[in-house]
Amino acid sequence: MTPALRSTLFLALAGLPLAAQATNGYFMHGSSVKSQGMAGVSLALAHDSIKAASNPASLIALGSQYDAGLTFFDPSRSASIEGNAFLDGRYDGNGDGPFWIPEAGFARRHNDRIAYGLAMYANGGMNTDYARNPYGGTGSAGVDLSQLFVTGSVAYKLNERHSIGAGVTYVHQRFAAQGLQGFDNAGWSTAPGAVTNNGHDSADGWGLKLGWQGKVSDRLTLGVSWSSRIETDRFKEYRGLFAEQGGFDVPESYGIGFAWQLSPRWTLAGDWERIEYSEVKAVGNPLAFNAPLGADRGPGFGWQDIDVYKLGVIYAASPRVTLRAGISHADQPIPASQTLLNILAPGVIQDHASVGASWQMGPAQSLTFSYTRALEESVKGQNAIPGVLGGGEADLSMSQDILGVAWQYRY
Repeated sequence: MTPALRSTLFLALAGLPLAAQATNGYFMHGSSVKSQGMAGVSLALAHDSIKAASNPASLIALGSQYDAGLTFFDPSRSASIEGNAFLDGRYDGNGDGPFWIPEAGFARRHNDRIAYGLAMYANGGMNTDYARNPYGGTGSAGVDLSQLFVTGSVAYKLNERHSIGAGVTYVHQRFAAQGLQGFDNAGWSTAPGAVTNNGHDSADGWGLKLGWQGKVSDRLTLGVSWSSRIETDRFKEYRGLFAEQGGFDVPESYGIGFAWQLSPRWTLAGDWERIEYSEVKAVGNPLAFNAPLGADRGPGFGWQDIDVYKLGVIYAASPRVTLRAGISHADQPIPASQTLLNILAPGVIQDHASVGASWQMGPAQSLTFSYTRALEESVKGQNAIPGVLGGGEADLSMSQDILGVAWQYRY
């Protein structure tokens, strides 16, 4: 593949609309189609160049290759409100969707000890569109958060068994909110006019990734990865909505994984991942009115930090066909007391079940497919609507279907 063709591919993928989604909170359950086929298991494996976004040390094991993929993401999200004199009813948040999510990457072996690569992917986001406004305003209500990540990585082979890697990540995120006119005044916000219906605003930031992979025995490989918090620009058009005058940083995450080769055909692998949502005030601050919207201590979504547990298997069915499957379970990020504002972002999914397969079309090219069912999950509100807003409870529900296809070219 020529440099010109490679550049054209990346530009074409970057031009596709990125889906905003909520899987493990609002992080993707897997950074590439291959990892999605194992419910996101990746830290001790070397799936592809895009997966280097999870652990940059894996570049050493890849060789030189190009990857491109597309994921079809179809969420179903809904809410209901009971016991409130003004807002009671059932609400369907599926005015937008389904969505298409692109991915692309390349890896190159510089020499026996050094490899480098670039990965482009959508790490997560949130999207809802309620034709019937659950906050009592005129017109539809919802939010749209899309995030494009580009990670450039370098890996170094310490010896025959161990490698380390480092990456620099750039994020571009876009956000829009509509239908929140009831909060767009001096009584509720520090910046009236910068709460809702201002179209899309954007913010950028940079972060760091570090990783290690080590073959601790002939059959067992371990992997460790850490991604820094990414401090981004503020959403100026929504400085009266998000805490810290429109701040919406990407939270820190880290994890450890294993890959155990049970036999020449079977591999069992698993990951544990931690996502520190509470560190970002716009996400972690609870819905309380001791400070107005947009203030440093202003109301947020009230999300908790979560642990994610993933387990998957790989079966080499033949020299040309590889099968994958996996399950994952995450803590619930949304407490029962925080469901009202999270009607906008009902990221309540906890369990995923995935299957996947790769077909080696020839010496250099392969196709990969994956399907994930994010099992339906509900959170029932408990003291969720403050008395100042009329009291009552808000309940949230979500499920998802995720289908991916990817192409790989080795050279």
